[in-house]
Amino acid sequence: MINVIASIYIKEGRLSEFLDIFKSNIPNVIDEVGCIEYVPTIDVPSGLTAQTSNENVVTIIEKWHSLEDLTMHLSSSHMLAYREKVKDHVENVSLKILREA
Repeated sequence: MINVIASIYIKEGRLSEFLDIFKSNIPNVIDEVGCIEYVPTIDVPSGLTAQTSNENVVTIIEKWHSLEDLTMHLSSSHMLAYREKVKDHVENVSLKILREA
């Protein structure tokens, strides 16, 4: 199993619209071969000193059966269309591709 933590840095004032576009694509992703989990999350202010928060970051928590499934996901037609729709909302994206230790 592959775990993905994707941090999407959103331009100021564009979070709500970005989330609407993102959430409309979730059913397409869930239907993909190998998708186990695909959830957008945002920071919860906790007061914990170790936490770094950013109100303009959406963290996507993903689980895939294999790296091949993830690779197919990234090149799927609905993901290409999604990236086109959000390109003016996004400042930066970082990915962590992880496996169980």
